[in-house]
Amino acid sequence: MDYLLPYGLEWMNMLVRWLHVITGIAWIGASFYFVWLDNSLRPPAPGGELAKKGVAGELWAVHGGGFYNPQKYLVAPAELPKDLHWFKWEAYSTWLSGFALLTIVYYFNAQAMMVDRTVADLSAWQAVGLGLGSLVVGWIVYDLLCRSKLGKHGLAFGAVIFAFLAGAAWVLTHWLSGRAAYIHVGAMIGTIMVANVAMVIIPGQRKMVDAMIAGLPPDPIYGLRGKQRSVHNNYFTLPVLFIMISNHFAMTYRHEHAWAVLAAIMLAGVFIRHFFNLRHKGRVEWKYPAVGVLLLLAVAVAIAPKPPAAAASAKAGAGAGAQFAQVQGIIRQRCVACHAAHPTQPGFATAPAGVMLDDPHGISQNAQRIYQQAVQLRAMPLANMTNMTDAERAQVAAWFESGARTD
Repeated sequence: MDYLLPYGLEWMNMLVRWLHVITGIAWIGASFYFVWLDNSLRPPAPGGELAKKGVAGELWAVHGGGFYNPQKYLVAPAELPKDLHWFKWEAYSTWLSGFALLTIVYYFNAQAMMVDRTVADLSAWQAVGLGLGSLVVGWIVYDLLCRSKLGKHGLAFGAVIFAFLAGAAWVLTHWLSGRAAYIHVGAMIGTIMVANVAMVIIPGQRKMVDAMIAGLPPDPIYGLRGKQRSVHNNYFTLPVLFIMISNHFAMTYRHEHAWAVLAAIMLAGVFIRHFFNLRHKGRVEWKYPAVGVLLLLAVAVAIAPKPPAAAASAKAGAGAGAQFAQVQGIIRQRCVACHAAHPTQPGFATAPAGVMLDDPHGISQNAQRIYQQAVQLRAMPLANMTNMTDAERAQVAAWFESGARTD
């Protein structure tokens, strides 16, 4: 029955990933909506009925054929409503499904997914321990900074947190594979976001509700703390969403300065998010998305593939048949353990991305992909588990650049 284990993990991967996307949409959608709502509220007329009720702002909206009139109170309404919705399970479900996915994809197969011996010679358990430790350290450092005097200064706090996350990316890319390093920076941010909800926002709201039940005025400090953490979560969203999809783009995490690439892309996300937050307040500041786009363009130029080295064409003069035979031998030895109809590499039930290289047709069909992943990005074999040499990469390059013929 052991042969069914990778197949079972593949199904778990698919279903939990699906769940993670669904819950993530719910959580981030709610976050975006409430930041938009806060920024779009208009104060009631002074001395009017709403102002006397303690309403700080209201909004009229139309959606799905109906009219809505949300109102926000300065602290709380005079009387607690019978039905009160708590926005928390979207966050909890997203983190739980994300951690489950992290476990299935990375921790159950740490030797392949987290360890890169060209970076650091770690055991699987050491890599997992480092990954888990980063989540704990990330929350502790962030929470302490929030509670310090620095937390009262939004811009300075943001700059320090950005430097901390960039530093974490630098450390992780020097110990884990680039792909695992990126995903753990994202998991660190996601842990901070959900801990904000579970340990600050929801407890503060409960204390406000408890005070009202006891007939006491709620302390506004809990609302202020919750708003601070909610705004932080809003700015974290675009960076963490990029990291969620980054595993598909080896050009970023395989770069020699992968941590700087990630830092620049995260910063671009913050600038773009800030533009939308200001726009919801009625301010259109095009300089912020312009800076974000320029950062992304700068990254694209900086990590662009270099021209093929002269050594890569050294064997171009060989006959096409002999040349392909050499390349097929290399692929059979270094790639087919994973990229086959029936992978033999532990942890893989199916060929990654459906790429099968166990026959000439598959190699020919995926020639461009092989060249990009094995030669230009050097992202494959994964963590170079099968020890593909530079000379072998040069042979693959020479074959591709001379026409990628298989006859």
